[in-house]
Amino acid sequence: MLADTLARAHALAEEKFVAGSGPGGQNANKVATTVQLRVNIYALALPTPVFHRLKDLAGGKLTKEGDILIDAREYRTQEQNREAARERLEDLLTRAFRPPPRRKKVRVNRVGKVKRLKAKKERGAIKANRGKVSRKDW
Repeated sequence: MLADTLARAHALAEEKFVAGSGPGGQNANKVATTVQLRVNIYALALPTPVFHRLKDLAGGKLTKEGDILIDAREYRTQEQNREAARERLEDLLTRAFRPPPRRKKVRVNRVGKVKRLKAKKERGAIKANRGKVSRKDW
């Protein structure tokens, strides 16, 4: 399932090369080596839980239209940046397919419960003493 989705994502990916931002020097602003990889998550036809995990993982990389936008600019060549962007996409999809670990229920023993309630009482007493000072307290 994951391999099919990765292949589909690579097929649907649109790459655009743009000139790097920031201070220039040594071709930084003259050569378009930064890669913008764009994949529409609706076109991937993901299972519902995977889709929601991917939306959460993508965060700010997700556009309103449902495209994941990945920028890769750490290398000096287009090919290396293209490979880095594709690796990031694969990593994102792989993490989305991994289900979250199941939560284990924990039973607190009697001693732990008493200890917790005692700490809550002490904390409540501290907070209760923070109130306004009235005339009768003088």
